[in-house]
Amino acid sequence: MKKLLYAMLIIGLVILIYSCTDEVSNLGDWDDCIKLSTKNVELSSGKDSVIIKTGGTGWWITHVCVNNNCFYNFENLSLTADKFLVELDCFVIERRDKNTLFIKLEENPLNVQRIVAIGLEAGDYFDGITITQKPK
Repeated sequence: MKKLLYAMLIIGLVILIYSCTDEVSNLGDWDDCIKLSTKNVELSSGKDSVIIKTGGTGWWITHVCVNNNCFYNFENLSLTADKFLVELDCFVIERRDKNTLFIKLEENPLNVQRIVAIGLEAGDYFDGITITQKPK
């Protein structure tokens, strides 16, 4: 009887350890559910814009960085809505519908390129768009 009890205890522990290990290895292992049409864009030094399409619909903006100046708090906006408009600093970001993101940059007055990084999230999947604007 003791041998059977020990065998069942060992089998139970092995199953418990295996099931916990399998779950932990799958955390954050989501497939691309945003499906950006492009992740890297180069714009002219003048006022310029781009339209980016997505294959997924349940995404939102997490942050926008212009060179080293980052914006995280978009007050009074529902960034999970089908339509929204963000106007800050030198950029406009408009979600025109579930699958269309319009991005416009003002003229770059600097003698160096401007880098705009837009972070996107959908559940446990993170992606982003990098826009390089040519210098003046």
